[in-house]
Amino acid sequence: MKLQETFFLSHGSPTLSIDESLPARHFLKSWKDTVFPHTPNSILIISGHWETHHPAVNVIAPPKPNDTIYDFYGFPKPMYKLKYPAPGAPHLAKRVKELVLSSGVADRVDEDTKRGLDHGAWVPLMLMYPEANIPVCQLSVQTHKDATYHYNLGKALAPLKDEGVLIIGSGSATHNLRLLKETFNSTTPPSWALEFDTWLKNTLIQGKYEDVNKYEEKAPHGKVAHPWPDHFYPLHVAMGAAGENAGAKLIHHSWSHGALSYASYQFTSA
Repeated sequence: MKLQETFFLSHGSPTLSIDESLPARHFLKSWKDTVFPHTPNSILIISGHWETHHPAVNVIAPPKPNDTIYDFYGFPKPMYKLKYPAPGAPHLAKRVKELVLSSGVADRVDEDTKRGLDHGAWVPLMLMYPEANIPVCQLSVQTHKDATYHYNLGKALAPLKDEGVLIIGSGSATHNLRLLKETFNSTTPPSWALEFDTWLKNTLIQGKYEDVNKYEEKAPHGKVAHPWPDHFYPLHVAMGAAGENAGAKLIHHSWSHGALSYASYQFTSA
């Protein structure tokens, strides 16, 4: 089955895993009914919670499932009992490595045979595909590189769509945790978050992907919305994997804690 779509999902707070009051949770739980009814052969997910110097893939060979990584601290105890034992996708991991190396985007791709799925991967996937029966491979981001590099990384991965692989970038449309402390109990987004979030939506829908690659200079409050780019680069990978003439569509939008946008996008290849 060939796929045309790639996705960027804002996964927000780890409490997305248990908090029924979050609209984004219900959006992800309705995924197969309202967004993407197809069953992919496997899933490649790029999470903002795995940073490495060189691109890296987790290579987990069956029958061992992916471990569930609890890379968050001080949250309610039930969250640490959740499991998402999706099978690994070692063949996909090798294919990712092959595509990235042959593209010239990177001259090295590391294989991690122990790492499971961090919460940027397993929390949304647990809601989208609760059966945990689709093989999953995770790809890291390189925060010392720029957005264009990650866009080109996505372009290198584009052939995977024709092989039935669902490519998902998992991050956050806005991600300033320091300023989140000031807006935690607010129901109104601060101007910097609202202006950046609106700019991102309009720029993506207009297909101005080069502007999104240069968001630090093109976007209002780019460095405030993303003082560190780890949660934004997954969007660039998903965008690149869809192709230059792909169409972008906002598929969910909500806020939590005042400044945390759950804006999520679908990219459809031309």
